[in-house]
Parts: sequence; C-alpha cells; structure tokens
Amino acid sequence: MTSHARTTPEPSALLELLKPVTWFPPIWAFTCGAVSTGVPLRDHWRPVITGALVAGPLVCGASQAVNDWYDRHVDAINEPQRPIPSGRVPGRWGFYMAIAWSLLSAAVASTLGTRALLATIVGLIMAWIYSMPPLRLKENGWWGNLAVGISYEGLAWMTGTAVVLNALAPARPTIILAVLYSVAAHGIMTLNDFKAIEGDIQCGVRSLPVQLGAQRAAWVSCGVMLVPQLVVAGLLSMWGKPMASIGILGIMVVQLFIMRWFLAKPVERALYMSAFGVPIEVAGMMLSAVAVRGIA
Repeated sequence: MTSHARTTPEPSALLELLKPVTWFPPIWAFTCGAVSTGVPLRDHWRPVITGALVAGPLVCGASQAVNDWYDRHVDAINEPQRPIPSGRVPGRWGFYMAIAWSLLSAAVASTLGTRALLATIVGLIMAWIYSMPPLRLKENGWWGNLAVGISYEGLAWMTGTAVVLNALAPARPTIILAVLYSVAAHGIMTLNDFKAIEGDIQCGVRSLPVQLGAQRAAWVSCGVMLVPQLVVAGLLSMWGKPMASIGILGIMVVQLFIMRWFLAKPVERALYMSAFGVPIEVAGMMLSAVAVRGIA
C-alpha cells in the first residue's frame, strides 16, 4: 500500500499551529492594562472581550504561526512532531496561515479605535521581524526576547488601556508598569530557550543559553525577572500603596525559593520554572494593576 503526502492541512493541526496554550500571557497583560485605568470594565465589556480576542487568539496566534513557519528547520531537529515538520500542515500552508491570521488580527483591531489598531500593527510587525529573515531577531536572545516581552506584555497592556480609555491618554503609572513587566518578560522568554539548545546550536540561533551557557543564562533569566519586580515594589510604596508593595515583595520571596531549585539544574528544570514560577509573577501584574487605579 503506497502512502501519499498530504496536500491540505489537518484542521486540528492548524489550531495547534496557533498554540492556544500561549494565548494566556497577552490576554492577561491586556486585562491588567484595562484594569489599571480604574474605569469599570462592565461599561466596556464588548470592546474588552474583542480586545482580549485580538491580544490572544489573533495576534499571539499569528505570531506563533509566523514563528513555526520560519522555525520549521529548527523544529525538525528539536520538535519534529510539530505541525509543519511533521507534515500535518504541508507545503506553504503554514506561511499562508500566518499571513491570513495577521490580516484578520488587524481587521478586528480596527474596530477598537486608532490607538488599539496601531498597537496591534506594531505587535504584528514585531512578530514577523522576530522570526523572518533578514532581521530575524530571535537569532540573538537579547533582542529577540526583548521583542517578545514588549509584544506580549507592554503592547498588550497598552492595548487594554486604549480600549477602555479610547482617546484619553493613560496615566503615567500604568505606562511605567507596562514597561517594567515587558522587561521582566525577557527573563521569562529565556526559560523557553533551554529546551532547544541542541537545535539552536546546529541552526545558528544565538539564544542566551547558547551564548552564555545554561548556568549563566539561568542566572540572567532570574535576575531579569526579579529586578523589574523590585522596582515595581519600590514605586508602589512611593505611590502610597504599601500593601501592594509588600504583596509584590512576598511574591518575589516565593520566586526566590523556586529559582534556587531551578538554578541547580536549569536545563532539566526550565519547564517547571516556567510552569510554577511565572504564574506567581503574573499574579503580581494584576496586583499592581489594581493598585494603580485612580493614580494620575
């Protein structure tokens, strides 16, 4: 019996290409941005739901499709079971999906106002230059992880404020929080690079574990996550929110225990650090967002 290569993608593989598991961080950051405005969300529930759809399933989904298309050779080494290298999304279907989902993201974002549309377009541009030659920011872990951090956290956060405030400018504290948590996300993104060291070396991707070695990259990842949170705690205290500041410091203490365990075996434990240490940090994002409501 002769087997034939697929010419059309499996529907389930197209959904897998969009990686629903990755949608939570930008949706959460978007929600934090909306909450930080202090405006009752029940008065804006329709644009808030649409904005969450744009931040997660659309823009983040498009970025995942773009990344999988341009990473198909690396994935053939590291994760051959993924939709494109496995042949479940054959030919150039992955590329077409990335384009279509990017256009759909911009179209839906256009219903949310100019600022939200601009933030979405910037996010989409960063998604493409992160993965696509000749820039391909992901080939350097310093720039690539920063681009993802800005897109997943900062731009999503500011889109949340834009959807709720419309033409009004967000308060300075919420902008500062968006920037700080974007930087912290750089450290979070480094955790994802430990599983792909072998393929990255073979394909010339200079992730931080490749550039610095696993141990030093783990220390950098932890430091980049912790320092912005420490700044957030200090700012919240200055802004007259001592309980929120103490809450952030408490979160950091818990993270320090998890990080100590992670640093002992970073390659083997990076996935667990991401699964258990990161959710604690994003809880601090919401705590900070709630705390700055009403601060001009």
